[in-house]
Amino acid sequence: MKTEFFRIRDVHNQKNEIEKIASFIKNGEVVAIPTETVYGLAADAFNENAVKKIFEAKGRPTDNPLIVHISKLEDIYLLAEKVPEKAIKLAEKYWPGPLTIILPKKKCVSDVVSGNLPTVAVRFPAHKAAQAIIEAAGTPLAAPSANISGFPSPTCFQYVEDDMTGRVSAIVDGGDCECGIESTVITLATEPPTLLRPGAVTPEQLREVLGEIKIDKAVLNPLEKNAVASSPGMKYQHYSPKAELSIVRGNLSQFISYVNEHKSEADFVLCFEGEEDKMPLPSVTFGTSDDSFSQAKRIFDALRELDEKGAKKVFVRKPYESGVGLGVCNRLYRAAAFRFLNDEKEKKGVILGLSGASGSGKSFVAAYFTEKGAVTVDADKIAREITAKGSPVLEKLALAFGEDILSPDGELNRRKLASRAFADEEKTALLTSITHPEIIKRCKEHCETAANEGKTVILDAPLLFSSGLNEICDYSLLVFAPEQVRIERIRERDKISDEEIKKRFSAQLTEMSLAEKADFKIKNYHPYDVYEEIRRVERKIFK
Repeated sequence: MKTEFFRIRDVHNQKNEIEKIASFIKNGEVVAIPTETVYGLAADAFNENAVKKIFEAKGRPTDNPLIVHISKLEDIYLLAEKVPEKAIKLAEKYWPGPLTIILPKKKCVSDVVSGNLPTVAVRFPAHKAAQAIIEAAGTPLAAPSANISGFPSPTCFQYVEDDMTGRVSAIVDGGDCECGIESTVITLATEPPTLLRPGAVTPEQLREVLGEIKIDKAVLNPLEKNAVASSPGMKYQHYSPKAELSIVRGNLSQFISYVNEHKSEADFVLCFEGEEDKMPLPSVTFGTSDDSFSQAKRIFDALRELDEKGAKKVFVRKPYESGVGLGVCNRLYRAAAFRFLNDEKEKKGVILGLSGASGSGKSFVAAYFTEKGAVTVDADKIAREITAKGSPVLEKLALAFGEDILSPDGELNRRKLASRAFADEEKTALLTSITHPEIIKRCKEHCETAANEGKTVILDAPLLFSSGLNEICDYSLLVFAPEQVRIERIRERDKISDEEIKKRFSAQLTEMSLAEKADFKIKNYHPYDVYEEIRRVERKIFK
């Protein structure tokens, strides 16, 4: 097949090229197009024969569903039988962008597109060239990643050209992709909604809109035998280079030790930037250890680079399974066919998550375990650290809630911020959207670092469940006390009015409803009683 090439950088001044690209789609052909996640192979979603050509070009199994891309929100009604309020809220917050929403499909959506499922996966991409091509084609486009099935997804034109020349009618060069991994996939066809594939829109961000969500077991584990893939990217081995990858668990020193002891068993390592000089084998890097966005942007290119360098067997440094890092781990684990090493050497301490409303006495419980040698990760303390004078988070807060929340010397007036942030649900949600991503990221990093060193970790987090931090915990513990007891404690501690206290309480209602699912519950009424309660929990956890 002859393949034509186009370079699109300015959609407003390249309308003729956009129309030519769209003409291939209108004629039932397949075109490789850029998006902000990865490049995709696009065809008319309502033309079954055209969609079949996508599978032929990729060599992709037909039981793997495709994502349908639209260029305006209202086009979701062309595809979905029902569009619940939750879907609209997600779309309004994260579209256009790297989020795919799965909904019950209309009859007009072919089983070829949906992988014989009763649902359809829909996304509104943010890439301007993709939007312009969809609009010019006049139809939603089915578009999986533009790679040979099973191999790493392409994030730049060169890799699409390598894989797809002669397989598709046209390839559009739209520059390098911004995200680097495919979109987040959430299905609203289950209750609660289920995350099927992680990406740049994180579980924490989804919870801000949806409340409780479930993370499918197959996100970090092989798809169970005979199970149906509900989303692209759920197959056992996926995104794989030619080289054999093996994931090495543990911190940097454990990784280096393992590579030193087994360097005859591999010829390359895949590690983070800045670690190359410490490695006993040649290395390829994928971002920095503390920046999962940089890891995501680089991971597929790094896998292809390993093949270009002739790597045969590769030891891989494991990222954190949190935030965007969850998506990076999802891709790496499948690329390695879930091959993990040094399980017997990995030290893992227990992580106990503490939740409870203001004034419930979580700190009292945390102090008990600290005296026993546990490491406490205090989310409130981290919240203070990230809002220190001159910090980026503090700048965002001042922009959102007014410059006068800062004192003359640039420090945060926490009482003034609280009075505004807890005034209504909308302002509380705004505060959460600014502060929580960084708090959650740091909590996870501190907990995982200490646990990997074999230490017991107490994660003191007022929003343990609604933030999703409970998912990194081995156990969860809810501390509670009567409302009047809590009011008296806070009044004495913070010197604020009962009215301000009750505003805080109302902002924590969602957390408290979720916290009922905690593994253990402690009534913190009186010192003697609470000691007995803590010891009871301690005996069960550390029996």
